[in-house]
Amino acid sequence: MKTFIRAAILATATVSLTACATLTGGPLVEPGTPTGVIEVVNRSNIPVTQVLISRCSAMSYGLNRLPGGVTIYPGQSYRFTVSAGCWDVGAGGPNGQMYGTGEAYQRFNIPAGRGVRWTVTGG
Repeated sequence: MKTFIRAAILATATVSLTACATLTGGPLVEPGTPTGVIEVVNRSNIPVTQVLISRCSAMSYGLNRLPGGVTIYPGQSYRFTVSAGCWDVGAGGPNGQMYGTGEAYQRFNIPAGRGVRWTVTGG
């Protein structure tokens, strides 16, 4: 089972670069691999301030993949380019608030040259 890791915990941990890549969920695009897109659409009434994306095989959901200062407000979306394959995606709001029943996670198989649209509702 994957774990949710907060940035404050990682900031104080000392880990090797290889271990860090596993804890952060790994790179979204691996060099030389075909890519696809994960689009996160916010149809809730709460801003999405956290999007966690990791390979299905990673040991954690990783860190927030939204660039600094980026928020997905209700009615907006954000697109992530990823290598083709299996990805776990999570979305959350301010103060770590997660949607639905406490957590909003979905698993996607991203085909090369294509993508998925994930609509986050609730809040």
